[in-house]
Amino acid sequence: MAEKTDVNAKWDACLDLSVRRFVYSSLAGAFGGLLLFRTPVTRWASIAFGAGVGIGSACTDCSRIFDGSTAKLVPPKTTSSAPEELQPPHTLSTPVSQIMSHLFMTKKLCH
Repeated sequence: MAEKTDVNAKWDACLDLSVRRFVYSSLAGAFGGLLLFRTPVTRWASIAFGAGVGIGSACTDCSRIFDGSTAKLVPPKTTSSAPEELQPPHTLSTPVSQIMSHLFMTKKLCH
């Protein structure tokens, strides 16, 4: 029973988040459309864009709510000492760079 209540709470939070983001971003799109555009078509397009941004961000956050991940994206931790095979090469030893340098040196690519 506790699991069902938890799902209901998640749905309530998701619905609340979706409605608020849809309304607020639509209003922001309407305000931006009034300031930036003159024709009704572009003003409606800015409202639709704002609504889409609101729904998209709400959908992303709802998927985080239902997946149980509350942490935001964090950059991966890097170590200062990487194995030698993972170090970037100091010289251009890739086949494409060798071909390009050969073509430029022989001036077959340049006119």
